[in-house]
Amino acid sequence: MSCPIVRVEEGSIAQQLGIRAGDSLVRIAGEPIIDQIDYQALVAQEHFSLETERDGKAMSFTVNKEDWEPLGISLDQSIVLSPRPCANRCVFCFIDQMPPGMRRTLYVKDDDWRLSLMMGNFITMTNITEAEFDRILRRKVSPLFISVHATDPEVRTRMMRNPRADQIMVRLRRLKEAGLRFHCQFVLCPGWNDGEVLRRSLEDVSSLWPAARSAALVPVGLTRFREGLDKVEPYDREGAAALVRQAQAMQKDFLARFGTRFVFPSDEFYCLSGLPLPSDEEYEDYPQIENGVGMLRLFETDLRYAAEEYPVEQTPPRELVIACGTSVAPLMQTWCDELAPSGTRVRVRPILNRFFGESVTVTGLLTGGDLVQQLRGETCDEILICRNMIRAEGDLFLDDMTVDAVRAALPVPLRVVENTGEAFWKAVSGWREEQ
Repeated sequence: MSCPIVRVEEGSIAQQLGIRAGDSLVRIAGEPIIDQIDYQALVAQEHFSLETERDGKAMSFTVNKEDWEPLGISLDQSIVLSPRPCANRCVFCFIDQMPPGMRRTLYVKDDDWRLSLMMGNFITMTNITEAEFDRILRRKVSPLFISVHATDPEVRTRMMRNPRADQIMVRLRRLKEAGLRFHCQFVLCPGWNDGEVLRRSLEDVSSLWPAARSAALVPVGLTRFREGLDKVEPYDREGAAALVRQAQAMQKDFLARFGTRFVFPSDEFYCLSGLPLPSDEEYEDYPQIENGVGMLRLFETDLRYAAEEYPVEQTPPRELVIACGTSVAPLMQTWCDELAPSGTRVRVRPILNRFFGESVTVTGLLTGGDLVQQLRGETCDEILICRNMIRAEGDLFLDDMTVDAVRAALPVPLRVVENTGEAFWKAVSGWREEQ
C-alpha cells in the first residue's frame, strides 16, 4: 500500500532529503500507512526511517527532526478518511427516524474511531476488529468519545441490537490499561437504561477513572417518523427532574471520591425538568460542551459578560423577535427581559417542530419551512435566529430550504447570529464595533 505525494514544501525536511512531488510514500518506521492517523502518529517521532517509491524504484531515507517539526509533504486525497459505517440498529437511532427525501448526507450512519479522535464524534466500538483495536492501542489514540448507553451486557445488546455490544467494559478496561483516556455518553430511554441500570453503568465507568474523564446524560430524541420501530417513550417533566436529581446525588459522591462531578446531564434535561441550570463551577472545565452539556450556562455567562463589556443604555425604539426551539425559549425570554437595553423590545418565539414532530424541542433541529410557516405574520424590525439551525456551509436548513429562500418568504429582515452570548448581545443591543 502506498500513497502519492502531491506536494513538497519549499525548504522542508522532505525537500532536503530529496523527496519530490510524484513520489509515493510506502512506509514510515517500517509500517505501512493506512490513513491519516498512521501518518500523523509516525511522523511525530524524532528519528525514523522513511520508504518511498519513484518510477518503480524503492528509496530509503533516515529522518532526524524535532517531534513537532513537520515533514513537509502533502499526500493524495486517497489517504483522507472515508467514514466507517455503524453496525448497530439502536432503538433510539435518530437517523432511522428521519423522513424520506432529505439530502443524502443526512442519512449517513458513521461509527468511526478516527473521527472520534479528530472531531469528537461518539462511537460505540462494535464495528472495530481486534486488529483495529490493537492499532488504537498502539497509536495511543486519546481521548476517544464513546457511546456507552449501558454497561450491562444484556441491556446494551438489546438496545443496540448487535451481539457484539456486550464487550464494552472489556474494551474500556483495555483502553485504561494502555494509558488512554475517553469521555462517555449515555443516550437515555425511559424504562430501558435509566434508573438502577444507569446507576450501575455510572459506577462501572467511573471505576475506570482517571481514564474515564466524564459521562454525559442525553435524553432520547423521538420524531414522528417511528413507524415500525421499538416503542420508546420521551421524558416528561417529572421523569427529567428525577433523572437530574439522581445525577446530582451521584455527582456529590464522585466529587468526594475523584475530585470531579464526573456525570453531567445535558442542557435538555434541565429545560425539560424546569430545574435551574448549574453554575459555571459545577460544569468544571465543560468536558462535553459539544454534546449539549453546559452550552446554555456558557451562553448566559457570555451574554452577561458582553452586556457589561459592551454597555448600551438605550437604543432607538425597535422590536426584535428571536426564533428558537421550545425548550430554551423560556430561558431566552428571561435573559432578554433582564438585559435588553431600554428602547428595545425582544419577543422570543418558540417554534414548534412540525417537520420532525413537536416532541423535538431543540433549536438546532428547526427547519426553514417551520420558520416560514410560523413567522410569516410577524411584525417587527428584525428576526434573529441561531446559526446552529444551518449546516456548516451556511446555506441550508435541514429541510434543504436555503437561508435566502427563508429570507424572501418572511415579511421582515432575518439575521443569522453566531451561537454565542456575545454575538446575541451585540445583535440585540445594536452594538457596532466602531462604538
